[in-house]
Amino acid sequence: MADNSRRDFMGKVFGGWAALGGLGALYAAKKSWDPLPSVKAAGFTKVDLSSAEPNVLNVEKWRGKPVFILKKTPEIVAKQSKNETARDVVVGKDHFLVCIGLCTHLGCIPAYEANKEMFKCACHGAEYDVSAINTKAPAPLPMLIPPFRVDGTTLIIGEEGEQYKKMKAAGVLGKKPLNPKA
Repeated sequence: MADNSRRDFMGKVFGGWAALGGLGALYAAKKSWDPLPSVKAAGFTKVDLSSAEPNVLNVEKWRGKPVFILKKTPEIVAKQSKNETARDVVVGKDHFLVCIGLCTHLGCIPAYEANKEMFKCACHGAEYDVSAINTKAPAPLPMLIPPFRVDGTTLIIGEEGEQYKKMKAAGVLGKKPLNPKA
């Protein structure tokens, strides 16, 4: 009888150590699946918009992609259609274009021509207006608007704020054609 109680005790001890080892293995597996802190930090980009100059393209980097930020002049805003202003990020009285700076045809980086207030892709000739809406083929879609949030005069790219959610609801983020002529 003493033999059975000792055997039962040893079985419980072994089972406890095995369970503890299994929990340790699960914890290690979870830690290896979690993104690194450097990757988490790369998920957001903060941009101070207070020093932006009108009609001067600023390029930031977010998740390895260029993000175009362009402060529009009052003249540009006055010329825009409702479809174009729906894509504007409004901070106070200022209107900004914020988009991922990649051509939606093959992913080239379009150049901004300030005197013509347009973007032109050198790869295959696609053109976009000052709101990053495709105006000339072969670009099938407008340039995409990344998730953003406005906090005062700071733009936080990578986080969905109220303006972004309104754009998403209106369907102007660039995930479908906006200009039927392109």
